[in-house]
Amino acid sequence: MIRCEDLAWWQKTIAYEVYPKSFLDTRNRGTGTLKGITAKLDYLQSLGVGAMWITPCYKSPMVDNGYDVQDYYSIDPSFGTMEDMDELIARGRERGIRVVMDLVFNHTSDQCAWFQASKKSRNNEYADWYVWRDAREDGSAPTNWRSIFGGSAWEWCEKRGQYYLHTFAKQQPDLNWENPNVRKALFDIANYWADKGVGGFRIDAITYIKKPVVFADGPADGEDGLYPVHNATANQPGILDYLHEFKAAVRDGRDIFMVGEANGVDASELHNWVGEDGVFDLLFEFSHMHVPMGAAEIWCRPATWTLTDLKRALAASQEATATNGWYPAFFENHDQPRSTVNFFQCDGSLANKAKVLGAVLLTTRGTPFLYQGEELGYGNADWRDVDEFDDVQTRAQYDFAKGEGLDDADALAACVRFSRDNARTPMQWSDGAYAGFSAAAPWLPVHDDHAVCNVEAQESDPSSPLAWYRELAALRLKTPTLLAGDWTELMGESEQVLAFKRTYEDACVVTLANFSNEPAAYDPALVEGLTLLAGSQGTAEPGVLRPLEATVWG
Repeated sequence: MIRCEDLAWWQKTIAYEVYPKSFLDTRNRGTGTLKGITAKLDYLQSLGVGAMWITPCYKSPMVDNGYDVQDYYSIDPSFGTMEDMDELIARGRERGIRVVMDLVFNHTSDQCAWFQASKKSRNNEYADWYVWRDAREDGSAPTNWRSIFGGSAWEWCEKRGQYYLHTFAKQQPDLNWENPNVRKALFDIANYWADKGVGGFRIDAITYIKKPVVFADGPADGEDGLYPVHNATANQPGILDYLHEFKAAVRDGRDIFMVGEANGVDASELHNWVGEDGVFDLLFEFSHMHVPMGAAEIWCRPATWTLTDLKRALAASQEATATNGWYPAFFENHDQPRSTVNFFQCDGSLANKAKVLGAVLLTTRGTPFLYQGEELGYGNADWRDVDEFDDVQTRAQYDFAKGEGLDDADALAACVRFSRDNARTPMQWSDGAYAGFSAAAPWLPVHDDHAVCNVEAQESDPSSPLAWYRELAALRLKTPTLLAGDWTELMGESEQVLAFKRTYEDACVVTLANFSNEPAAYDPALVEGLTLLAGSQGTAEPGVLRPLEATVWG
C-alpha cells in the first residue's frame, strides 16, 4: 500500500476538464475565451480542483474544434492571446490549480506548415513527415480502412500524386512517428509548454501513432465496405518504444504528470503503460465507457448491457492499477454523452443520478476527472434536427446510420443518444437567456434545462448536485483513506448496487450507490460500526438504499 504522504500532488487532487469554447464568453461573440476560464478559477477551487485540463486552444481552422492544430506555438484568436494563457497559468498557480495542456500528436491540421510543405513534393525536408502511400493499380485508396469520422481513411493529394492517411477527418493528416525529426519536433513543443509552467499534459489519441508494418485490407463491418482504422492501427507493436522516448525527453525530471488517451488498451495491458516502468502516469482507457456504446462505437448499434458489465470493467481497471500505476477515474469528457444518460437504464431524477455517479467518482481509488457541467447533473440536450449539430463525427454517424438503412428519425435518435455535442453545449452559469455563458447567441444551443440547472441556482440549494460534489470533494481531500486506501469491490453480483470499500491502515470507507429506480437492500454488516459520512438524499438507514441513492460510510 502506498502511504498518503508519498503521493504526488496530482494523486491527491481533483482534476477538471474545461472545454474553452463552451465555458465562458468574455467578449460576447458566442464562443468561450481563456479569460473566461481565469474569471472562474474561484469556482473551480470550490470543487477542490488542483489540475485543470484544457482542450486544445492552439491556432486551428477548427474543423474538429481545435483538435486540428495549425500552430502549436500560438493561441487561436477565438480564445484570446498568449498573454491570456500566461495569465491563466499564473492565476491558477496562485490558487493551487495547475493547467494541463492537451497535446494532439497523432495528427495536425492540413493547414499546418509541416503538411503544406509535405504535400508539395516527395523529396523536400518535410516529405516524410506524414503517412503517404501510392494508389492501387486501379487508382483507389491503398486500403479499405474507414476513418473514425466516417468514409475512407485515405485522401488523394493531386499535387503530390499520393494518398495520405487520416485516422480522423480528412483535414487531420496523420504524422509519421517513424521519422525521428517528427518526434523531436513534437517533444520540443511539449517542452516549450512545460517551460511555461503547465502542470502536465493530456495526450490525445496516442494509441494511433504507431502504424502497422504492413498496410492491409480488413473485413468490412458495414454496407460501405470499409474496415475500422482503429482495428488496423491501434496499439501496434513498438508504440511503447516511442513513448518511452517521449517520457525521457519531456516527463523525466519535471514535477508534472502525463495522462494518455488510449482507446484500444485493455485493462490487462495497463502495467505496460502506467506505473514505475510505464510511459504515462495515468491512462484514460475506455472499457467502462464502451459498455453502453459497444466496442465498435457505431452509434446506431448500441450495446445491450447490465450494471454488472459496468462493474466488471471498473473493477478490472482498479485491479490492474492496484499495485502498479494510478487510475484516472472519469464518467464524462468532451467526446462522450452526459453520464446521467449514459450509465442509467431507468427513469428518475437527473439530479439524483448525478449524485450517484459523483459518489462513485469522488470516493474511488485514483485521481477523479470531472468534466464541466458534470457537477450540475446535465442530461443530454434535446436535439430536434441533425443540422443543429456542429460535431463532424455526429454528422458522419448520421450518414452511416442512413447507409445502414435507418430512417431519418432513427438515425437522428442515435445521434441524440451518443453525440459528442451533448457535452459541448454552453456551461450554465445562470438562468439568463444564454445561461450566463454569453450575451450573444452561442455557437451551440443552450440546454433546455438551463433555467433550473445552473450554477447560480444550485449554489443556493444545499440539496443540489453541486452541493453534493463540493461536499464529497472536501471529504475526499481531508480523508487519507479516500486518497491512498486500497479498493475492494462489494456486492459484485448485484444488478442494482455498485459498492466498494476503501481501506487504509486501521480505517475504512464504504460507498454504496443504487443505480436503479427501485429500493435496494444490502447486508447491514457492510457498514456495521461505521458512521454515515455523506448521504445523497440526506439521512440514511443501514440495510436499504432508496431509489437512485448513494451513501458513504466511514
